[in-house]
Amino acid sequence: MVAPVKTPRSSYRQEQAEATKLRIADAAQSLFAAQGYGATSMDAIARAAGVANRTVYAAVGAKRHILTLICERWLERARAIPLADAVLEEPDPVARLRGAASWITALYATDFDVALILDSALDEDPETRELLRAKLRGRNRIMNRFIASVEPELSLSPADAKAIYRALAATGVYGGLVVESGWSPDRFERWLADTLVSQLLA
Repeated sequence: MVAPVKTPRSSYRQEQAEATKLRIADAAQSLFAAQGYGATSMDAIARAAGVANRTVYAAVGAKRHILTLICERWLERARAIPLADAVLEEPDPVARLRGAASWITALYATDFDVALILDSALDEDPETRELLRAKLRGRNRIMNRFIASVEPELSLSPADAKAIYRALAATGVYGGLVVESGWSPDRFERWLADTLVSQLLA
């Protein structure tokens, strides 16, 4: 009879610590979405996650660190980086611009609550604002790469093309069409792709 393989104690502890972090992130995300980032206390996050307040700080850190973890998990679930790379590998400029629409739709369709939480947290303390501005700069760099990749085919200046793309991809546009008006994410993606192609390409 083969003896069962025992999990090393250190690995078990790491798994437990990771599970606690994820439980805290899930609890915080639900509270941020329901109550707002600023209105949610660390005590409330601890209660919702079923842990002590000090455990939240030890496992993740301050509230802005929890927000970072939520954002990182969102981008991983949406496959933001691999999808962006795949879009930029498209040989056809029209396909790349349609891919730019697919990319932003994938982010929002994966978990639009996170996008709204990030927007609402921009009014918080300086450290949180700087954190979110850094995330926004990262998003904008990817969006700018999409536009730069079709620059020879643009019908207007690259600066105007980037501004139009960011405006059409704003959370308020997706929220108005998908959340409030009942569009499906697929319909939003088709509309955004068609609009980008017609507005930006010669």
